[in-house]
Amino acid sequence: VAIAESFLANLERHEPAIRAFLHVPKHETIIEQARQIDAKRQSRQPLGLLAGIPIAIKDLFCTRTMPTTCASKMLSNYLSPYNATVVERLQSADAIIIGKTNMDEFAMGSSTENSAYQKTTNPWNTAHTPGGSSGGSAAAVAARQASIAVGTDTGGSIRQPASHCGVVGVKPSY
Repeated sequence: VAIAESFLANLERHEPAIRAFLHVPKHETIIEQARQIDAKRQSRQPLGLLAGIPIAIKDLFCTRTMPTTCASKMLSNYLSPYNATVVERLQSADAIIIGKTNMDEFAMGSSTENSAYQKTTNPWNTAHTPGGSSGGSAAAVAARQASIAVGTDTGGSIRQPASHCGVVGVKPSY
């Protein structure tokens, strides 16, 4: 719970200037997930490898409990009937999904300024871009709003924002 509260405090403190997130569950929902993980630990039940770690995910991964908009107004009301495989795997590893991050609309761009909702800024200098298209994910990690963030990378969309925001970005393999 203490870890979740710390990241939520950073999210509240920095989000108005950075605008890394498009969707964040109610804080009570996140804290309840953390309490359940703490209860598992206290009762000596097996914990997943990511137990209690707040993780942000790019807003193109389908989630049942939060909208999946791909930063587009066309999908503003879309709630997926299923979770993406990466979301299922994170949850089965006891990770806490702290929110969905901003991106260039449909992941088409390189600055995270082309979202239909908001422009994300670089946490180190809010006059600058965080890069893109996974700029919301990189900005969230750099601002310590999430410990890890999941993005996508076809032509540098993880690695470029990571370098702009001073964090490590790894292109996933197929």
